[in-house]
Amino acid sequence: MTKLSLEEYLKATDLPRLLHKLGTSHVDLLVKEISHFTKNEATRRDKIVLGYFGEEGVERIIDTIIACLTSSPKLEQTANILDVGAGSGFFTTRIVTKMKKLVPDASFYAMDATPSMLLALAKKRERIVPFFGVAENIAGSIENAQSYATVPDRFDAAFSTLMLHHCPQIETVFKSLKQVLKTTGKAVIVDLCTHTFAEFKDEMGDVHLGFDPDAIRKTAKKVFSEASVEKLPGISCTSSGCSAELFVATLRP
Repeated sequence: MTKLSLEEYLKATDLPRLLHKLGTSHVDLLVKEISHFTKNEATRRDKIVLGYFGEEGVERIIDTIIACLTSSPKLEQTANILDVGAGSGFFTTRIVTKMKKLVPDASFYAMDATPSMLLALAKKRERIVPFFGVAENIAGSIENAQSYATVPDRFDAAFSTLMLHHCPQIETVFKSLKQVLKTTGKAVIVDLCTHTFAEFKDEMGDVHLGFDPDAIRKTAKKVFSEASVEKLPGISCTSSGCSAELFVATLRP
């Protein structure tokens, strides 16, 4: 069967219908978020993220994720690695560039729920396979995407950068991640700690105002056999005078 192009695949996707099929909770909320990112951020996402953290902060986030991905157990040279909620690929492409020096034969995949973000990502780098999907049902998203591209059912590693606070059901996301990881796999999540800036919900499409790291650890331990959650000292998201700390979670099945 001839594979569709990314544009054909996305154009043929009936988003509300697919979201219902994938069992996504709060479909109306997710459709609203997709609309927000399409209208307000898709074409300028990179500048927005850079403005939040600055070059130094971005590099520290990237290096933290890479250090976690390459920690024991060691990744195979032919590892399959997935970015969940990749957006426009701002972090994805930078992480892939550095990871290719460490695991040159690894394959990289990027999943996101906003088609315009995926199209922006695809223009940046051909060696990353982008596909539409939701974090609450990654396995179902993969199955749907396999009509368009060759996407593996299981991954050696997965990472997510500033995506979790857009997800209504956190424990469901953790279960979804575990389902697509190999038994020796690992997941790395970087996201915001609890903050009080309610305007982030309107300005940035956030669902949660960050998370308490201890609460994330407790929720993760319901799903994963190992869950380490730590604050990232000295890194914060700063916008319009508002600042929120970050945490990194390393999860193993």
